[in-house]
Amino acid sequence: MLRALAAIWFIWGLNWVIMKTANNFFPPILFVTWRFASGALILSAVAYWKKIPLPDAKFLPWIILTGLLQISLNNVAAQIGMLSISAGMACVLNYTVPLWTAIFAHFVLNERLTRKKCFGIFLATVGLYILMGLQGVDDLSAAFIIILGALCAAAAYILVKLKLSKCDMIQLTTWQMIFGALALIIYSTAFPQGEIDWGLPAVLCVIYNGALASALAFLLWNYVLTHMEAGKAAIATLVAPVVGVLGGVIFLNEPLTVHIISGMLFIFAGILIVVKK
Repeated sequence: MLRALAAIWFIWGLNWVIMKTANNFFPPILFVTWRFASGALILSAVAYWKKIPLPDAKFLPWIILTGLLQISLNNVAAQIGMLSISAGMACVLNYTVPLWTAIFAHFVLNERLTRKKCFGIFLATVGLYILMGLQGVDDLSAAFIIILGALCAAAAYILVKLKLSKCDMIQLTTWQMIFGALALIIYSTAFPQGEIDWGLPAVLCVIYNGALASALAFLLWNYVLTHMEAGKAAIATLVAPVVGVLGGVIFLNEPLTVHIISGMLFIFAGILIVVKK
């Protein structure tokens, strides 16, 4: 379980910089379409190679719904939001998903939202704001779009836990991504999004997002989600932005400031409080 989480932290943590970079080459919705179409193709090849059958009819409506919520709407909202606000701010707003997941899980899954859990969520959220050096939001409409996407993702997590925990993980992730990608392809075809500036950086952005941030990371995430409480699993993802910031320090020679260290401490303290029995 810890190895799966560590891979998710690393892949998703570094991906915020790559997503921001991709906006230089792609219209935002078109990039998300390429990302998940390529991820769906990779997972389809894996499912075919492993001879995994089609999903049972009873799972299909929930797979379609969670694919639209988690794959299409959440990621389109984040990519559009980054057109007018920074990657760090978008990360902060998108990572409100654990808060919404914990609230939904309290009412739907009977995962009690205790005072201890609330305190841990509060500490982790404060740490995330400190870590990203929050300076305020200039475009409130972009912030609202990203938060709406986060709500969609949280709802999808609850539905996976409630309705799809007995579904094969490769089968679940593959068909979630297929239906999410199909919705994006139909929309992008019906409403042309603009031109793509193809080149090596654009290709690398698609490869990273398709193979790693989509196919592999979502497969690992569905595994984690079906083996942990939904609220705890979502809170654990808050390590990802820490990895993103540390990646900038290690690979881009960005400064390691006091607010980065204090933000990380708040996040880790909050996660420990939530997940510890």
